[in-house]
Amino acid sequence: MPIHPTAIVDSGARVPSSSSIGPYCVVGPDVEMGEHCELLSHVVLGGPTRLGSHNRIFPFASVGLEPQDLKFKGEPTLLEIGDHNLIREFVTLHRGTPGGGGVTRIGSHTLIMAYSHVAHDCIVGDHCILANAATLAGHVTIEEWAVVGAFSAVHQYARVGTHAYIGGGTILTRDVLPFSKTSAAREARAYGVNSTGLERRGFSKERIQKLHHAFKVLQASKLNTSQALERLKSEGDLGEDVALLLRFIEASERGIIK
Repeated sequence: MPIHPTAIVDSGARVPSSSSIGPYCVVGPDVEMGEHCELLSHVVLGGPTRLGSHNRIFPFASVGLEPQDLKFKGEPTLLEIGDHNLIREFVTLHRGTPGGGGVTRIGSHTLIMAYSHVAHDCIVGDHCILANAATLAGHVTIEEWAVVGAFSAVHQYARVGTHAYIGGGTILTRDVLPFSKTSAAREARAYGVNSTGLERRGFSKERIQKLHHAFKVLQASKLNTSQALERLKSEGDLGEDVALLLRFIEASERGIIK
C-alpha cells in the first residue's frame, strides 16, 4: 500500500493495500480502513474507528478522537463512517460516549465541508451535506438527504428531518421539519417546502403538492400543532411523505420549528 515515509501508522491499525496514506498523517491503534480510502496529508485518525470504502479525508482533519464531554473517562467508544464520503479540511469527528450509546455514526455519500464539527453520539444519514463550519452538538440526528448550511449550529438532542434544507448561520434549538426550508434572520423558522431540492431528487408534482398542503395546514391555518395534526389525519390519503412528516412531529421531544 502507498504509505508516505513521513506518515506514522500504528501496528494495530488495519489498512488494506488499496488505500493510501499521505504525508504526515497519523493513524492510531484500533483503526480499520475500508478499501480504496485516501488520507491526503496531515490527517489524524484515532480509534476505535471503522471506515467503509472509498472515503477521502483532506488535510488537517481530526477523525475518531475523544469526545469533548467532561463525563468521558476514556471508555472504548466508537466512530463508524460509511462509504463514499468526502471529509474536508479541518473537520472534527468525535467518538461516542457511554451515556449516548457509545457510537457516533456517519452514513454514506455524505459531504462534510471544511471546519465542520460532529460531536459525540451524533447520527448523520446518507447523502447529507454539512456546509462549511456547520456544528452539531452531542446526540444530534441528521436524517438522509438533509443539508445543514454554513455556520449553522444544532443543539444537543435536536433532529433534522429528511430532505430538510437549513440556511446558513441558523441556530437550531428545536427539531427541523422534514422536507422544509428552515432559516433564521432573528429566530429560526420554517419557510415552507424545500421544493427545489425535492424536484432535483425526482419527487413528482403530486408528492410535492401534498407536502405544500400539509405545510399550509401546519403553518397558516391558525390551528395549533395538535389541531393541525388531527385535521391532516382526518383528510385521509396523505401519502407516505406527509405521513412521515406527521410521525416526525409526534415523536419530537424538543418541539418543532414552525
